[in-house]
Amino acid sequence: MRRVDWRGLPSFNELTERQAISTLYECCSSSIWALRVSGARPFSDDEALLSYADLILAELTEDDLDEALSGHPRIGDRADNASSQREQSGVAGADPGVLAELRELNRAYDERFGHVYLVFANGRPADELLAILKERIRNDPETERRVMRMELGKINRSRLERMLTPAVKYVDD
Repeated sequence: MRRVDWRGLPSFNELTERQAISTLYECCSSSIWALRVSGARPFSDDEALLSYADLILAELTEDDLDEALSGHPRIGDRADNASSQREQSGVAGADPGVLAELRELNRAYDERFGHVYLVFANGRPADELLAILKERIRNDPETERRVMRMELGKINRSRLERMLTPAVKYVDD
């Protein structure tokens, strides 16, 4: 790992292919998404990157989506990466009853749809995420898959926007 004075999009455009793919994979755990977005560099501006990333997300196959979902912990579970921890910060310290119901409905959701309940959490409190889960678990599988893809798009966009923010960062060599 080496320290980089991150200047946002210019720094991203200058990364090696391997570094860019790794950086993008931290935003979305789809290999093909990271590979295709990285391969389209250089981007002229932030919106060009965000729009292209949205386009590639819309083109992902169901298997690619499942791979992307594998990088997301259940809402309320211990997050294994900084992005998920930050996004689920509103769940920390929630009422134990709400957390227990969230765990129970997460399992029921997994059984019904075959994947993790994905929602753009971004600091929302546990009771709000539970209410959304209660609504979405009633969706038919096709509708829920569309909703899940839209939520993944919101998460990816938020993570990309954070990635584009100038700061000191560390990248793999």
